[in-house]
Amino acid sequence: MSQIYQRPAKPSNKGTKVLFQNPVIERLSRTLISIPISIFTGCSVFMIYWALSNSLLSITPLVGLFVFGLLLFTLIEYLVHRYLFHMITDTKFKEKVQYLAHGVHHDFPKDKTRLAMPPIVSVLIVTILFLALRLLIGEAVFGFLPGFITGYSAYLFVHYIVHAYQPPKNAFKILWINHGIHHYKDHERAFGVSSPLWYFIFRTLPK
Repeated sequence: MSQIYQRPAKPSNKGTKVLFQNPVIERLSRTLISIPISIFTGCSVFMIYWALSNSLLSITPLVGLFVFGLLLFTLIEYLVHRYLFHMITDTKFKEKVQYLAHGVHHDFPKDKTRLAMPPIVSVLIVTILFLALRLLIGEAVFGFLPGFITGYSAYLFVHYIVHAYQPPKNAFKILWINHGIHHYKDHERAFGVSSPLWYFIFRTLPK
């Protein structure tokens, strides 16, 4: 396979797929959406509380760092979705990684247990990000990282409700429409889920 992942002709809106023969690993590969959202939201609130209660950051820089982290996440979300989740699968290894990470979601878009990373992976990522950023940017991590992982929580929430519920009759309907186009009509556009901002900048606005 030497092209970007091709969505199946008819994605299944019912059922699921077993990815791992080991029942323990298979179970760990699934999660209720509320678990990772709770983990990331809880970590964000705790870091902000810690920063304020220990006078590590004042309100103004904390808010600025939080907003910057939030905006940066929307960019990372777009880039990861476009270039990693839809990578060119020109080797068997890439094909397998792509399918495990995202291809299965395109095959079974209504499988609610695979709309987020497993909790173990979520905790590991938060820990690594915190330790790395603490070394790189010092106490600013207590403002930046809460914004970044709040962005991820927002992404998880939007992604879940887009797949689980009918579109609302308000301004947020465009998120449902764009993601539906990505899944069912043109998988090379509309890579952003929580924000359409980067569609315009990178010219991947759904037609």
